[in-house]
Formats: sequence, C-alpha cells, structure tokens
Amino acid sequence: MTVRYPSPLRAGDRVGVTSPSSGVPEDVRERLDIAVRDVQDRGYEVVIGRCMDGAGHVSASAPDRASELMAMLTDPTIKAIVPPWGGETAIDLLPLLDWDRLRDAEPTWLVGFSDMATLITPLTLLTGTATIHGNNLMDTPYRVPEGLCSWLDIVTSAQGHRFTQTPPGRHRATGFDDFATSPGVRDHTLDSVGAWTRLDGKGAVEAEGRLIGGCIETLCNLAGTAYLDLSTFARNESPDGLLVYVEAAGDDAFTICRNLHGMRLAGFFDQANAVLVGRTGAPDNHSLSQHEAVMDALGSLDVPIIADIECGHVPPYMPIVNGASGRIVHTPGRSDLTQTLN
Repeated sequence: MTVRYPSPLRAGDRVGVTSPSSGVPEDVRERLDIAVRDVQDRGYEVVIGRCMDGAGHVSASAPDRASELMAMLTDPTIKAIVPPWGGETAIDLLPLLDWDRLRDAEPTWLVGFSDMATLITPLTLLTGTATIHGNNLMDTPYRVPEGLCSWLDIVTSAQGHRFTQTPPGRHRATGFDDFATSPGVRDHTLDSVGAWTRLDGKGAVEAEGRLIGGCIETLCNLAGTAYLDLSTFARNESPDGLLVYVEAAGDDAFTICRNLHGMRLAGFFDQANAVLVGRTGAPDNHSLSQHEAVMDALGSLDVPIIADIECGHVPPYMPIVNGASGRIVHTPGRSDLTQTLN
C-alpha cells in the first residue's frame, strides 16, 4: 500500500456534504447555506446528503450515516467530502464501513477535524488515502490568516505539490462566534498573541516524517485497535518515522494525561520523530496544566514535542494532510510546517 492522493479539484467538480456525526440544527442553517455558497463560488457543484438532521447528537442512524458516507466516498463524480462539523460518536460508523471497497475505490478527499478524526485517520491508515485534518464546512467562510491555507486550497493540489504554513502569531483565547445570531461572520476574533512552544527542552528543532494524528478525545478510544495501527503504517509508508500530531478538544488536563498515557502504551507514538500538539482552550487542573499533562505522558519518548500549533479547536486553523510527508522547523527565528503530497 502506498499513500494515494485524490485528483485535484477543478471547476465543475462535485463536493459532497454529509454529517457522519452531528447534523445541523435549524437555528444555524443560514450559516450552512453561506458556507455552501462559498464552496459553490469556487466553481464546484455541492451535493447535500440526507444525513443532516441536527435535532439530536447524530444526524441519522449509524447504518444510514455509514451508507451515505460510503456512497459519497465511492461515487467517482464526487471529488471531495466535507462535514458541517464534528460531533460525538462517529466511532459507531467504523465497523459498518466497507474498508476493502474503500481501498479499491478511487481516492476522494475527506475533510474535517474533531470527531471527524475518528474517520479520516483510520481511512488513511487502512486504505492509504490521504485525508485533510482541517476546518469543517461551517468554519470555511472565515477568512484565512496570512501564513495559513484552507482545505479548499489543498484539494486543488496535484500529487507532488509542496506547501508551507507558518503560524500567524495570533489566536482566539476566549469565546466563540454564535452562528445563530451572526451567521455571516467571516473574520476570526484573534484576541491573543502566542507562538509555538517546545515543551521537552530548548534548542532548534528540525524533524521529518509522514504526518498522522488527530483529536485526543476521539482517537484514544481507538488506541490498540486495527483502526489506529500507526506502527504498520510507518513500517510500510514511512520507515524513517512519523510526525505525529494530537490536539485536545475540551477535556481537562487529568483526562488528557490519562488518554495520552493510554495512547502511548498502545504504541501510538512508537514511530514518532516528533510530536506536534495543537493549541487548546481545554482547562488545566489545580496541579496539572495541559502542557504538563503532555509531558507527563509523552516526556519519556525522548523526541521533540512542539505545542501550541494551530491544528486544533482554537482558531485559526492549520490544515494537516494525513499521509503527506512533513517537515517541521522550530527555531528562535522561524517556525513552519512544510507538507509534500508524495
């Protein structure tokens, strides 16, 4: 198995929208409409699935959500799929997906983060299909800060394309935009300054490896299963090691610490040349901060650990392509992540 990159999107191509986890409540439907129009304005036809109901914590039954996602992933006319956002229990789809069929199908870009990591990361690991850990559809209308890109930029890229992203130096530290009252918001409120932080020591870091990772709270539940076998992926696709990234959505530091310990014991970080940790707004505990939780669990790895990267639930967003070759540089005068679709 080699990493497979979907063909680049061109004007007239179809983009599927489905909710493998949570759907869209009626009070934020206007935001969904705006986001869909933004994709259409790029020249794409948008195909909205049936699994979009936002009345409960999932958009439809697990068989219906799995069937719709399978249909879109195996439809050769649909070139990319993006959910409105994440959710809570996409894990129930994993045993219902036909992984052999997905392995044989033409690759399709699957985009998303948060609970979508439950699907995009196994899709890369089990089928070799590159996926995009990046802003979901409801976040797509936001203007992208200088130095970063959008999933809409990546899906137009051909195999072999190389791109570099740099941190903008600002992020949102408090609050969130209410799409019900401000459906057309396009500017992030980046109210705090902050740079990447090396947690394991001092000195410059330069590390390479194929990129793989996702949300701690969702992926920890797959640790030790066939759906999250990073060691086999590394052996086949990146024998010189991986760049493993993780990010905390909202659990407190004690919970994140336990989750990361469990992932480490299951071998999730065994092939890591470096660990990239997303900036988080999740709470500290009285005796343990989020940074300390990471070091408590992962400090024994003896690899560089770079935190406060824009790959999580704190805006803005730095999309990461699962399966791409990555090179991270972090020095006193430079911080960037370069990805190559090879």
